[in-house]
Amino acid sequence: QVQLVESGGGLVQAGGSLRLSCAASGIIFSINAMGWYRQAPGKQRELVARFTRGGSTNYADSVKGRFTISRDNRNNTVYLQMNSLKPEDTAIYYCRAQNYYSGSVLWGQGTQVTVSS
Repeated sequence: QVQLVESGGGLVQAGGSLRLSCAASGIIFSINAMGWYRQAPGKQRELVARFTRGGSTNYADSVKGRFTISRDNRNNTVYLQMNSLKPEDTAIYYCRAQNYYSGSVLWGQGTQVTVSS
């Protein structure tokens, strides 16, 4: 079955940390650009962090220095380490995979992150 399954969300106080995981199945993980996006209530979905095809990383300005994306190709998993969380980080976080060659996009179901002040 082709799917992305996120986990690791939850409720945390401002200044705290969470680590999100995204397990991929049914896709060739190594030929997909993996990334994390988020959507807050009433707002559009936005990029948080992603890997480029060349293996480098891009981060939204709002999370630079606080969030780190990483991947484990052996276990078909991508992670998002989130430190120094702020209330404005509250959102549903989605994992995304885009095939380098076909361009097809796959989304996970999302995991809720809530940061209390």
